[in-house]
Amino acid sequence: MTLEPCRLEPRSLMPRTLDGQITIEKTPSYFVTREAPGRIHGMSPDTKLIVVVRNPVTRAISDYAQTLSKTPGLPSFRALAFRHGRGPVDTAWSAVRIGLYAQHLDNWLRFFPLPRFLFVSGERLVSDPAGELGRVQDFLGLRRVVTDKHFYFNATKGFPCLKKAQGGSRPRCLGKSKGRPHPRVPEAVVRRLRDFYRPFNRRFYQMTGQDFGWD
Repeated sequence: MTLEPCRLEPRSLMPRTLDGQITIEKTPSYFVTREAPGRIHGMSPDTKLIVVVRNPVTRAISDYAQTLSKTPGLPSFRALAFRHGRGPVDTAWSAVRIGLYAQHLDNWLRFFPLPRFLFVSGERLVSDPAGELGRVQDFLGLRRVVTDKHFYFNATKGFPCLKKAQGGSRPRCLGKSKGRPHPRVPEAVVRRLRDFYRPFNRRFYQMTGQDFGWD
């Protein structure tokens, strides 16, 4: 997705939270915005942080697909991913830069210790949504209420959908902007990006203690 500039709201604009409740604020751009960690730490140093990541090559192509749907005359993925279309990988392009997870995490670890983070696999959210959400519930100190009974796989969207365990209501699926077909990207371009990201991915695995299997 295309990430908007960080607009961190002060505590006074957050919804009221009663005893026993947890307030969650979801803004993807915080993870890649340099000022965000310090501002969030200043607001609440005890904040728990959940970061959903996916293969950075797939993520970059998905980002491009979303932008292309809004800007049909966009240059090709290759032209944007590499300087002058054939040179080095262009890290100035946000779709590429966002996938440098190790660099972004470095910035966050200046303010928050690693146990404050839960890193969720975007791939496993699709293949095993109940398992990943089980980890989220554990991390937040919640009883495991959401289980595999709450999901079914929607073959048309290519994603799991959420339903009530006992039925009786329409399932909730991701919006129409999700699950759109990705443009065809030449294998040579994908291979170059995989090679580019590999050292960053491995460092991210070491930092988080998780191997996401992107290599």
